[in-house]
Amino acid sequence: MAETTPPAKGIVIDPRVWMVGGGVALLGILMAAAFLWMVPNAAARETKAACRGLKADQPLQPQLCGGAGPCSLPVRAPDFTAVDHQGKPVKLSDFRGKVVLLNFWASWCGVCKTEKPALRGMADELASDDFVVLALASDHNWTDVLVALVEGLAPSFRLPQGTLDMPAALKAYAEALPKGIPFKVLLDPPAGDGNIGTITASWGIKAVPESALIDRDGTIRAYFVNKRDWESPVAKTCLRSVIDE
Repeated sequence: MAETTPPAKGIVIDPRVWMVGGGVALLGILMAAAFLWMVPNAAARETKAACRGLKADQPLQPQLCGGAGPCSLPVRAPDFTAVDHQGKPVKLSDFRGKVVLLNFWASWCGVCKTEKPALRGMADELASDDFVVLALASDHNWTDVLVALVEGLAPSFRLPQGTLDMPAALKAYAEALPKGIPFKVLLDPPAGDGNIGTITASWGIKAVPESALIDRDGTIRAYFVNKRDWESPVAKTCLRSVIDE
C-alpha cells in the first residue's frame, strides 16, 4: 500500500510574537526620532555652554529679529554686500557652508585696534576651508582702514608723516605687513557724516567693536558686545564648538 505524504504545513507565528516584535520596532523608531531631535538641541546647548565664559549671551538688537519685540539667539544673520579694497563686492552669503566670525570695527575705534592682534592670532590658528573671519570696517575710505590695520598689527612700523593717499597707504601696508593678514577686511561706509557704517547700523549697532559667530547655515549662534581676547582658550573653545559641529 502506497504511503500518503502528509500535507505541507506553513510556518505559523504566535500573534504574541508579532505584538512583541512590532513593539520593539516602534520603540526603535521612537528612539531614532528622539536621537535626531536631540542632536541639534545638544549641539546648541554645547555651543551655549562653551561660549558662556566668553559672555556670548549679549542682548541682540531688535533689528536682527525684524524690529519687533525682544530678540534672542539663534537668529538668522541678515545678508549684506560690502566691498574689498579692490572694489569687488562680497556678500555674507558667499560664505554659506563656512562658519564665519563677523567682526564690526572702525579705524577711529581705539579699542578695535587693540583687539586686532588677538583676532589675527586666532585666525592664524583656526582659519580654514571651514572657518573665516570677516572684519567689517565702518569707514568712509580704504586709506583710513589700511592705516588702522598697520597701527593695530604693526605698531612699531613708522608710518609716513601727514595725510596719506591710497597709493601711499597701500605701500605702507605692504611694507608693514608683508605676509598680509589671515582675515578678510570689507568696507562699510557710513551715510553722510556719520561714523557707523550703513550695514553695521542696519544690524542695530551703535558702537563698535561687536562680533557675531555665524554657523554654516547662516544663523547667528553667539554674539559679543565689545572686544574679546580671541586667543584665549575659552574663545577658541567657543569657536570650535561651532566649527566642529
